[in-house]
This record gives sequence, C-alpha cells and structure tokens, in this order.
Amino acid sequence: MNEAGIEKRLKLKVNENGGLALKLVPPGFAGVPDRLVLFPGSKVAFVELKAPAKKLRALQRKRKKQLEALGFKVFKIDSYEAVDRMLEEMVL
Repeated sequence: MNEAGIEKRLKLKVNENGGLALKLVPPGFAGVPDRLVLFPGSKVAFVELKAPAKKLRALQRKRKKQLEALGFKVFKIDSYEAVDRMLEEMVL
C-alpha cells in the first residue's frame, strides 16, 4: 500500500457515497491538504494523504490548525482503514 493506492481508494469510496474528492493545487499557498472532500448535506473536509506512517510536515500542521480554527474537519489519511474512519465520521 502506497500513497497513490490510498488516494485511489479515497476517490472511489467518496464517489460511492455520493461525494466528490477534488484535488487541490492552490498557487501561492503551500501546505494545503491534497483533497477537498464534499458530501451531500453540505459536509466538507480536507484530506492530506500520506504513505503509511509518514507524518505531516511543519507547514502542513500549520495549515491543518488554520483550517480547523475556521471550523473545517481535516484528516490525515495514511491507510485504507483511515479512509473508512473518515467516511464513518463524515457520512453517518
């Protein structure tokens, strides 16, 4: 299992649950999570994808805190199980 495989599973599972997993590449604003995940019912989350057991870099931790302070959910996903946990929290 690598980061690309985890990302593929995330996109598949989000789509299966009626959502979108949009790739984020904001110019001039480094450290933003990889995906903006949108679910029916106006449920929104940001997802940073990592290879198993990899940690967030300092700038990614800063962006996570900024987004959470604005009231958004931010998930670090580094396994298939983490994808499932995020879905349980966001969809149910």
